[in-house]
Amino acid sequence: MESDETPTRKVRRNKLSLCSSNEMSPKIWGKFPEDLFEVVGARLPIVTVFRFLSVSRKWNTMLTSHTFRERYAKLSITQPWFYTITENNVNTAAMYDPSSNKWHRSKIHSFQEKLVIFPIASVGGIVCFTNDNHTRLFVGNPLTQTLKELPFWSNMGWSGVTVGMWMNGKSLSEGYKILYFSCNGRYIIFDSIENAWYKSGAMPASMSLPLILNMRSQAIFVKGCLYFMCSIPDGMVSYNILSGIWNHILVPNPYTFNADRFIVECGGRIMLVGSKVRDLKSCASICIWELEKTTLQWKEVDTMPREWCMELYRKNTNMIGVGNEDLILMWFRFGKMNMLVTYDVSKKEWLQVSRSTLPRGMAHQRIGCGITFYPCITATI
Repeated sequence: MESDETPTRKVRRNKLSLCSSNEMSPKIWGKFPEDLFEVVGARLPIVTVFRFLSVSRKWNTMLTSHTFRERYAKLSITQPWFYTITENNVNTAAMYDPSSNKWHRSKIHSFQEKLVIFPIASVGGIVCFTNDNHTRLFVGNPLTQTLKELPFWSNMGWSGVTVGMWMNGKSLSEGYKILYFSCNGRYIIFDSIENAWYKSGAMPASMSLPLILNMRSQAIFVKGCLYFMCSIPDGMVSYNILSGIWNHILVPNPYTFNADRFIVECGGRIMLVGSKVRDLKSCASICIWELEKTTLQWKEVDTMPREWCMELYRKNTNMIGVGNEDLILMWFRFGKMNMLVTYDVSKKEWLQVSRSTLPRGMAHQRIGCGITFYPCITATI
């Protein structure tokens, strides 16, 4: 019986079969220059590169080599991701990629002991974690799921502790530092190159009391200074990493009735995210402010769409606010429901992330805390 295929269709089918059979033929791909693999790999999406690490030992070696790290550092430019854990399972984290509008699951650690740790700071692709009472600190790369504990320091366990991080140079290859700061005015600094706590001290007595830090707002690093938000007195406390000088920057709150306030860094600017209420009968509005450094006043930049504010107001929400570069992420919690909203500072664009994109089961779990970090498989701890 003769085939119904035309000669043209047969030729096309034969070509497809030939391509399929030779798709990963060692005779062809064995001659492909290895340095070109690195060139192509550095241009792939970060999630794809991450998956390639487990393809084979050869690929893992190539993608973690020094030359690939150099190429990746020069070519890979990405938006920060949002990293969070849930209160139901604190050993499981979720990472949100705003560029693809996708979530990714990961384990926080694989230690034998039962260990509950939370993210509190980040720099580049490295995240700093702490336990419940701030007596132990850890650093890890969420993408490669590597984690190590920092050396113990005798005075850890101060009350009211927050942490700030910065890079020694332009990349993590030059190391990073961690400042462990208590509202009693005492602080210590860790150096990743030396793998040791190398400096301790205290703020000047004249500015250390009374001091109550806003523990829900994370420290930010802007142009050589770490900034910590205060609840009492108003404003921020800053630490200059070069001079070692502390300053209190008095910045009045933009509104009398103001809750859930967070400072965030956006492209070298200090921004404030918060809910404002003009009076006790008014609906709360979620606003973005920018600090005017000449006047030390908060200037309102934008307000969340009113219909979104009305929905959140009716549900009595709590908010987490974090930011990096031109992206601010706000995570709202009401009951066992969650909502993620992003704000693009350069475009002045609000986006409500669909709950359908959340990992299975996460839409109804309470989020413990969140942070932004730059996804980077070459960031070593």
